[in-house]
Amino acid sequence: MKLGDGVEAAIHCATALAALEDGAVMPGAALAEFHGLSPSYLVKHLNAMVGAGLVHSIPGRNGGYRLAKTPDAITLLDIVLAVEGPGFAFQCREIRKRGPDPLPEEVFSSPCGIKLAMLRAERAYRAALAETTLASIIKDHVSTADPQVMQRGCAFLDLHQRPQST
Repeated sequence: MKLGDGVEAAIHCATALAALEDGAVMPGAALAEFHGLSPSYLVKHLNAMVGAGLVHSIPGRNGGYRLAKTPDAITLLDIVLAVEGPGFAFQCREIRKRGPDPLPEEVFSSPCGIKLAMLRAERAYRAALAETTLASIIKDHVSTADPQVMQRGCAFLDLHQRPQST
């Protein structure tokens, strides 16, 4: 299964937003710069997370983004669904019913076994994502990341986070 690059960007941005001080926001342009992405590309995915209720967008010159929920209340599935949409990756087109000399509809009373297997796999995949919170990703990162990675991230936050304008 292939997910779009926006999923990776959205998860990384959510982890950065989770590290903000209380009430602080992060401009989308700064997040885009840090991750080496086009601001318009990243803002599209940030806005998808806003629409899903995972992130708040604070307008204005001193605005930016911040999480709308705590990191333990956001799962990887939440982010994937926000960015990719709710549809299943596998779309059965019932090609078994096509081709030369097609059979009558009544011989296909049982669901396609391939479709059933693929949907079972996707449900398992989604269940695993639903069990993985942003907080657990952050905890794993903090315990395993090279100190240089942590220093770089902290320096970025210190430089770019801003208090939420009132």
